[in-house]
Amino acid sequence: MDFKAGNTTIVVKRSDITEEDTVAIVNAANSALQHGGGVAGAIREKGGRIIQDESDKIGYVPVGSAAITIGGNLKAQFVIHAVGPRMGEGNEDEKLRNATTSSLRLADSEAIHTISFPAISTGIFGYPIERCARIMLESVHQYCEGETKLQEIRFCLFDESARQVFESAAKDIFDQQ
Repeated sequence: MDFKAGNTTIVVKRSDITEEDTVAIVNAANSALQHGGGVAGAIREKGGRIIQDESDKIGYVPVGSAAITIGGNLKAQFVIHAVGPRMGEGNEDEKLRNATTSSLRLADSEAIHTISFPAISTGIFGYPIERCARIMLESVHQYCEGETKLQEIRFCLFDESARQVFESAAKDIFDQQ
């Protein structure tokens, strides 16, 4: 399902983010940028060792921030590594908001016009999917109401229940315009 925020189209869909053909995809990363399991592991597996090698050169990225590498063998040209919060570490909502906004700013600074996001921190980091959807979508809505070159932002959810959660939140957030 598609929504609008400013001049940007927001898409919520069920898909494998490693198959997305946007200019960049977002990786749900840890601060050490070690891409072992979950979304990060799938991206490294499909994109190739070059993604981990470039991440190793970057090193540490604070929670709530983002870094960029090339996409290797992925359809996407770039991977933006957004470091989301672990549940229980404190200030999780603000950190997720910052990770989302940092990814969008980084995309804009690199003249990236299309980007795909997963549900950041909802895997092994234990962040509740409903809170994630609301915070990420509100962050995107607020960001896209300002000046941006982003033409399309996709939320790529791996299973149908997650897609439904994001779609429901998007209807609430974007229909209030």
